[in-house]
This record gives sequence, structure tokens and C-alpha cells, in this order.
Amino acid sequence: MPTQLHISADPEAVARDFTRYLLEQLRDKKHFTIALSGGSTPKLLFRLWAAEYRDVIDWSAIHFFWGDERCVPPGDDESNFGMTKALLFDKVNVPEENIHRVHGEEEPEIEARRYAAEIADNTEQFNGFPSFDLVILGMGDDGHTASIFPHEIALFKEERFCVVATHPTSGQKRVSITGPIINSAQRVAFLVTGANKNDKVNAIFQREEGYPSYPAAHVQPVTGALHWFMDEAAMYDGSPNS
Repeated sequence: MPTQLHISADPEAVARDFTRYLLEQLRDKKHFTIALSGGSTPKLLFRLWAAEYRDVIDWSAIHFFWGDERCVPPGDDESNFGMTKALLFDKVNVPEENIHRVHGEEEPEIEARRYAAEIADNTEQFNGFPSFDLVILGMGDDGHTASIFPHEIALFKEERFCVVATHPTSGQKRVSITGPIINSAQRVAFLVTGANKNDKVNAIFQREEGYPSYPAAHVQPVTGALHWFMDEAAMYDGSPNS
């Protein structure tokens, strides 16, 4: 299925555009699994949902997971779960059993195995891999996605469902889903904003020299749809080379 681009004026408009897309996918669904991401654009998304969609979205139908999580306690300022809880879960009626967080406070390798089992137990399967209904991804200005960084790009192809990744600068450990999980999803949506992402976006779409070193370049769902939701600052400057 061709990559679908959605260009909006600014990050706030990206959040609204993606929300319209999500509502279409949720229509008449009684069970829908989403892997969330961290970052600045999801913060806008969660604030929007809590303010304007509290009584519009059927929260009981959605099971929330995370594509990656920093190995910190849930109350830590760097916790993706903690951010989502403060901005969204504390403000809408999500059943507790629908929230499947990474236990970032536990030993990373043990938690990666436990979380892999929790994902497998709560999702459909595709070719032996868990298949989320939707995976939401960001992209760093180094081309990383989830917590698969260029210096550990081999982790993207790992057949384990979850791995322990290491931030290249801080050395912080993170639990991340792997490429086969991402690419087995029914739908994958990148949310990418800011001029600092433009170079990598163009390198990936134009297949410039060195682009395979960017983990985000390897996201291509096997049977599902791939969407890039971008603002004008980050947007691709040409047409997809595919």
C-alpha cells in the first residue's frame, strides 16, 4: 500500500488531522490496540483529546500500549507513561485494565521479556508476531524511531518482540518494540513536526545516500497502511520515490 502523506500547517493542526484519522479507524470498533509514543507532538495530541474528545472517543474500546519507554519509575518526569497519565488518563475515563504500561522501574531485560509477553497476550497475531491495530511513531532528528537509534539499528530487525536499547548520548536504557512488531501492525502513523526533522524526512523519501542508517527508513508495514502526519516545517519537499 502506498505511503500516505498528511501535511498540516503546524503541530497543533497535525494533532487535529491525526485525530480525525483516528476517529475514522475507531468507528464501530469494540476493541482497538494502540502503541503510543512519547515526544512533543503526542503531548499536543493528549491535551487535545482530554479537552475536546473526552466524551467523543469510546475509551473503553481502546487498549493502550507503548512503543518504547525509558527505564525510569512511572512518576519520573521522563516517563512516557507518566506524561500520558498526567495529560490524558487522569482526565478521561479509560478502564485501568486497558492501560498496559512498561514497568520502567524494573530490571530492563526482565521487563522487556515481560512486556513482550503482555503484548502477545493482548493483540492479534500476524505471521507469528503481535499485530497492533495502530502504532504511533515519532522520529528524532537523528532518524531514530521508537527507541531504536542509528548506532543500534540491528535491533530494528530483532525477532524478539521487545529489546533493551541504549540512548547514544546519555546511556539511558529503554525498552522498545522492534521492527517486526512495527511492520506487522495494521496501521502505522508517524507524527513528525519541526524544521529539524526536514533533512531526515527528505533523505528517507528521496533515498539519499546513507538513508538506510536511519531506523525510521525501515518502517514499512507488511500489509497495513503507513501514514506520515507532518507539519509544513518538517514536510517532504517532493513526491515519494516508491
